Amino acid sequence: MLEIINVLVAAVASFAAGSAYYMKLAEPWMEASGVPRNDQGQPVNGANPMLYVGTFLMQLVVAGMMRHVFELASIDTLGKGLISGIGIGLFFITPWIAINNAYGNRPKKLTLIDGGYATIACAIMGVVLTLF
Repeated sequence: MLEIINVLVAAVASFAAGSAYYMKLAEPWMEASGVPRNDQGQPVNGANPMLYVGTFLMQLVVAGMMRHVFELASIDTLGKGLISGIGIGLFFITPWIAINNAYGNRPKKLTLIDGGYATIACAIMGVVLTLF
């Protein structure tokens, strides 16, 4: 039961970090992504709650798989969790974002912003998953 709670807390923590991260980088992200905007300059789909539900569910999937990998690899200390989380974000997720953005001819700035968040979020997940 504690493992399920750890996964949920890890997903919530990374989701919250994403809120702060993308609020801070909203304008550069919107410019780099080319997302359509409304009259107030906000993303057109920004008020769609399903976007946030889907985002949280995907973060839950990542946290669940990270927990599974951590268990198999005996990643059980805060330091190991942090380094492993950073590694997952920086060397698994960010390269995949870079590949997708390269084929879509998206700006490198978008890869840096989204890859930065993936790395931070996975680091947070790694820490939370090894706290308890």
